[in-house]
Amino acid sequence: MKVTNKLISDLAELAKLRFNKSENEKMKSDFKNMLDFIDKLSEVNTKNIEPLIYLSDEINSLREDNISIKLSKEMALQNLTSSNSDYFTIPKILKK
Repeated sequence: MKVTNKLISDLAELAKLRFNKSENEKMKSDFKNMLDFIDKLSEVNTKNIEPLIYLSDEINSLREDNISIKLSKEMALQNLTSSNSDYFTIPKILKK
């Protein structure tokens, strides 16, 4: 794959990024280096290598999910300074 200024500007536009001329050249060089590295990896003979599914041989010991009520709704809401019926209410922190 040939790395061109158009390719870099198209990728930057997709990522909602803007580069000045020197940053564009740096990105072009870095991108070319990454693609060269990927080409080197594709040259590795993996014909007799079994695919790796997990990074370790450890097995997770999982427990059964048991539903149990530890805290009643009334107990959960009793110390709140602000609630709306059966729900916690918190101050609005996000702007539209």
